[in-house]
Amino acid sequence: MSFYRNTVWFVKGLQEYTKSGYEAAAKHFVPADLDVNLNGRSFMVTGANSGIGKAAAQEIAKRGGTVHMVCRNKGRAEAAKGEIVESSKNENVHVHIVDMSSARQVWEFAQSFSQNNTLHVLINNAGCMVNQRELTEEGLEKNFATNTLGTYILTTALIPALKKVEDPRVITVSSGGMLTQKLDVDDLQFEKGTFDGTMAYAQNKRQQVILTERWAAQHKEIHFSSMHPGWADTPAVQTSMPSFHARMKSKLRTEAMGADTAVWLAVSAAAAKQPSGLFFQDRKGVATHLPLASSRSTPQEEEKLLAALEEFAQKFKP
Repeated sequence: MSFYRNTVWFVKGLQEYTKSGYEAAAKHFVPADLDVNLNGRSFMVTGANSGIGKAAAQEIAKRGGTVHMVCRNKGRAEAAKGEIVESSKNENVHVHIVDMSSARQVWEFAQSFSQNNTLHVLINNAGCMVNQRELTEEGLEKNFATNTLGTYILTTALIPALKKVEDPRVITVSSGGMLTQKLDVDDLQFEKGTFDGTMAYAQNKRQQVILTERWAAQHKEIHFSSMHPGWADTPAVQTSMPSFHARMKSKLRTEAMGADTAVWLAVSAAAAKQPSGLFFQDRKGVATHLPLASSRSTPQEEEKLLAALEEFAQKFKP
């Protein structure tokens, strides 16, 4: 069935996830949805020094929002901040240096940030696809530590702060690649069998979608959503998937196209009217499973995922 999922996903991707797929969907977008003044609202974007994160931060800054860029590399972050400030004429752009693969760093940052700042919208964009199994200094597999546990800790730690403001939102940049995976709660760190970085990444992205659904059910005061940016020409794709990038380069979306739905979910009134917990593609809620793909998990499996993440989170909590 995995072969079936991969095949159907790739065919679907050629039709929907490419630049032409975005252009077809954009014909139905409402331009006024993004005609908003964000002065007085605060946005956090992880992985904001390049790619989709940077494009999203730039669009938010152009509309007057205060932007908190959470990045791992200080030099690249400061350079990206300079470009965003120059293009948006908005000085309310701030850099925070955090390694999202370090559970302790994420905890410390979230706790400090909550004490000193207001936050209206969190965009979980940071991610990685490491193609050789690699452990962090805390002994965790790096893809899992960054994509799943880092996202889990940052979001749960900031939920109390989000509940204090009007119209709080959390957007997680997932991937349509998760459609190829069924949740596997018995091997969260990919210790069994041959390691496959692409599969690990897709498994993490499936986990993010499940977390979004669970958070939406648990925290009614906050609007949660996950989204697929499509196949975009970003530095991460160039580095992590060089052969795919070489084959598909002419068909890939721009970074701005990839960021469009995340920005729409973060700022538009129309997005807030959608049910919380949905998975979006090109501003529309879409299915989280392919037809006949046998990728659905049980409530018990999802509870096991949440319990495991909470156990990891508490282990590294300062």
